[in-house]
Amino acid sequence: MDDKERQQYIKMTKVPPAKLITGLAIPAVISMLTTMIYNLVDAFFVGRLGTSASAAIGIIMSLQAIFQAAGFMFGHGTGSIIGRKLSEARTEEANRFLTLAIMGGITLGSVMMVVGLAFRTPLVYMLGSTDTIMPYARKYAFYILLSGPAMMSGCILNNVMRYEGKAFYAMIGLVSGGIINMIADPVFMFGLKMGIDGAGLSTAISQYISCFLLLSMFLTGKTITKFSFKGLLKDKKAVFTDILLIIKTGIPSLIRQGLGSISTITLNICAGPYGDPAIAGMTIAGRVMLFMGSVMIGVGQGLQPVSAFNYGAKKYKRLRESFRFTWLAGTLLMIIMGTCGWIFSDHIVRIFIEDPDPAMIKQTLVYGTPALKCMCIAVIVQPLSIITNMLFQSVGKSKNAAILATLRSGTCYIPVLLILPCFIGFAGIQAAQMIADMLASLICIPFVIRFMKEIPAEDVLTDMDRAYMG
Repeated sequence: MDDKERQQYIKMTKVPPAKLITGLAIPAVISMLTTMIYNLVDAFFVGRLGTSASAAIGIIMSLQAIFQAAGFMFGHGTGSIIGRKLSEARTEEANRFLTLAIMGGITLGSVMMVVGLAFRTPLVYMLGSTDTIMPYARKYAFYILLSGPAMMSGCILNNVMRYEGKAFYAMIGLVSGGIINMIADPVFMFGLKMGIDGAGLSTAISQYISCFLLLSMFLTGKTITKFSFKGLLKDKKAVFTDILLIIKTGIPSLIRQGLGSISTITLNICAGPYGDPAIAGMTIAGRVMLFMGSVMIGVGQGLQPVSAFNYGAKKYKRLRESFRFTWLAGTLLMIIMGTCGWIFSDHIVRIFIEDPDPAMIKQTLVYGTPALKCMCIAVIVQPLSIITNMLFQSVGKSKNAAILATLRSGTCYIPVLLILPCFIGFAGIQAAQMIADMLASLICIPFVIRFMKEIPAEDVLTDMDRAYMG
């Protein structure tokens, strides 16, 4: 065990869970908030172009989610494996998985980009665009498709760094890209008079800059793992098996993010008959909810490397303590944010609306404000379902993680979204996410109880502990 590996082992198994998770979660929360802020900045500036342009951002959110779904599949799958490999000092194997993941991400992202560009117009209609939204959505989709390979690769590199416990370096890459996007948005859109093309170009440039910054962390030795193409050549037969293991471990993320995209498309289709203000209102509410929920995801990301490493190191008592702390801390944060969002919901929605027709503004508020209030309740009950899913994926329980990943954006949400409006109209669309999150959290409870009963009550002394103590 070299010094870098020894320091990593001490950090992940000896530092008090609350201190360790907080230290890992803060950079992750900052990264997530920055990403959400520049999404909100996009929505704010594009909203200056009118209601249809604002709705176009909501349409293309689902396209971004598709790329992110594939990126998180490779990133979480590889990160979970690497976290457990490092807990056993098997660094060469960790290097191999990193190399396979980034190669797979670039290849898949490029294929998706080419196919999307070739069928751009039918694609935006399939995503839920109306005729009035389509011109804006088609333009914005062009740049999102161009940025697809960078978006996927960035997801992979970011998640591997987090599972190594290098959350600060991951934050630098993501935050830098986000800041560049926020600065470039008004410059391109209004300074250079590019309109929605400027918003799309700004996003694409920021994604590539962020990706290259994250890549530089691996190339300059700031991480434990590194790219090793020689490692792939040593055992070519195992390449296919290893890729399947990455996909198997990461499939819950693909399901979770993929269903998020499908649910957004479904939402746009359900809201479509009510007009552009309905889509715009739900888009604004959804973006604000994602902003608040990103805090919980960042907190959960602080748990992931800790749970993966300590499960691999057989530190079961520490694993329980880490889960309990993350759940309580996340719930407290969501209560504060959800309450603030509820109180100021009307003012928040109004910030993102700009239209020469006062009637359009009023309609968007009518649709968006109640939806945001319901979503503020939803974020309060999200913590349990989010961290339970993250826990199972981190420790390699991919079957349980896959089942739970379908809940809040799929198994619970889509049926509620389709059925409830038949009885209470648009209010059913507005309340669907809140009801789905409540159901998802209730379903997670027996999974958590069973897992905690199955693992040993106390930590287990391992050869790694003996090596550390020696």
